[in-house]
Amino acid sequence: MRQYILRRLIHMVITLFAMMTIMFFMFRLLPGDPTMTMISSAMYPKAQEAMRAQFGLDKPLIEQYLIYLKNYATLNFGYSFHSSRQVSELLSGRIVNTLVLILPSMIVAYGLGALLGALLGWYRGGRFETSIVFVATALQAAPVFWLGMLAILLFSINLGWFPPGHLVTPGMFPDQNLRMYVSADFLHHLALPFLVHTAYQICFPLLLMRSSMLATIGEDFVEFARIKGLRERKILFGHAARNSLLPVATTIPMILSWALAGSVVIETVFSWPGLGKLMIEGVQRSDFPVVQAAFFLIAVLTIIGTFTADLLYGLLDPRIVYD
Repeated sequence: MRQYILRRLIHMVITLFAMMTIMFFMFRLLPGDPTMTMISSAMYPKAQEAMRAQFGLDKPLIEQYLIYLKNYATLNFGYSFHSSRQVSELLSGRIVNTLVLILPSMIVAYGLGALLGALLGWYRGGRFETSIVFVATALQAAPVFWLGMLAILLFSINLGWFPPGHLVTPGMFPDQNLRMYVSADFLHHLALPFLVHTAYQICFPLLLMRSSMLATIGEDFVEFARIKGLRERKILFGHAARNSLLPVATTIPMILSWALAGSVVIETVFSWPGLGKLMIEGVQRSDFPVVQAAFFLIAVLTIIGTFTADLLYGLLDPRIVYD
């Protein structure tokens, strides 16, 4: 077990290093000059050179790369080209907004999806199962931006139940603090993107749990439980669903990266000031430090999630042996 964890940790470091290298050179080799977003053509040439030197853009590419690796090793993400603020300062508030959106929706999606999937697999063959599976398959295939725009059209424009976007009503909370996150205005703005993100997430655990249940209900231990005279509900939740939950539970850490990817689109559609929207703004402004740091955080969460899923699978299934 220790050797396996050590090998995986080494693999994680190599993967992260490769991702950081690709990310660095990819942004530098793109056409265009990112300094034009912060340097005015009316500035004197010496002032322009001083501005480039301030951000280290006057150095050779390899030297920039080595400085970049050194800074990221100490979690120093540098300064934004656009606002000249520390990137870590920009990320701290945005990532909280993203987590407030995706974590509750993931909990609801996986809890409700696993429960509904277990019931569909157990009581299979009915019209209700066919309808739910059709809707879940259609939602899973639908682009998430389409779901977001449809929700805005229906619930915001036509019915007027929810605001179409933003974190809170403009001007209501000048500062981003705990009082804002527990306010009724924030929860009102959160409701619609939360519902869309939950609908986007729920299909995968629902269909996976249903498939797992269909494979489990034919096992010998289920028939043995019936022979023992156990109640149907006890067999369903105490035996069949419990064993079917294994493949669903092990996907939770990995799906975090999927949720982050979906949040990029949802935050853009709903003007939600999170990490995903910050990435889009950084790309539009050629703000390399911001985009690189955001990609780095998502990559770290994805790598840690995959590693956690591997360990979780072994803990939940004693048949798994790590060499």
